Amino acid sequence: MSERRTAVVTGAGKGMGEAIARRLARDGFAVAIVDVDGDSAERVASDIREAGGEALAVGGVDVSDRSQVDDAMQRVRDELGPILVLVNNAGITGFKRFLEITDEMWDRIIAVNLTGAFYCTRAVLPDMIDAAWGRIVNISSSSAQGGQQNMAHYVSSKAGLIGMTKALAHELGPQGITVNTIPPGSIVTPMMQEAADRGRLGSLDELVERIPVRRLGEPDDIAAACAYLVSDEAGYVTGQIIGVNGGRVT
Repeated sequence: MSERRTAVVTGAGKGMGEAIARRLARDGFAVAIVDVDGDSAERVASDIREAGGEALAVGGVDVSDRSQVDDAMQRVRDELGPILVLVNNAGITGFKRFLEITDEMWDRIIAVNLTGAFYCTRAVLPDMIDAAWGRIVNISSSSAQGGQQNMAHYVSSKAGLIGMTKALAHELGPQGITVNTIPPGSIVTPMMQEAADRGRLGSLDELVERIPVRRLGEPDDIAAACAYLVSDEAGYVTGQIIGVNGGRVT
């Protein structure tokens, strides 16, 4: 990377987003930690700065609110410069039988997981178009590829990210902007741990036995794939589904 570039990672206050933000900072990006939880965002940004990186905490941002997103991205632009990398990682989950999913539950998950990525992408695209260079990575889910019972609303939102990725790759490729998606498999995150604690995933030992590499994934596994996709070396990779799942979905 010949010059410093600014990257925005949403939902970067913990889990996969935190790992991605830390990795991009180590790789030389100025990183904006965008999260609904301001304290978590500041913790991650502070750690990055203490390690010698450049980071800005932008907390209190609900990505399903267009005005909050626009304000957040403008603050990043003002303080760190044009946004040339976007990782749409912010998301929420849900477990309900299909007939028990209320309109409100459906709308909320779609709003955060899919519409939020739409808002964030719309907000940063002008910078990428001006630079004739950009990288967008959408964090989907392996459940969007294989399906998952009692999660129709979540699976639908994450499948939508895959579709948006492919459409934008065609549209934005001529302008030097790549768009790819990573659907993580079973990654050890606070969200997964909460689901496991509530008995929604069954035995973790049994889950590991169904994964060819025989281990759960770590947030750093996702960060490593993301680091490649936002690099100059990945300029000929776009519209792709880069599964990071230990071989469980191929």
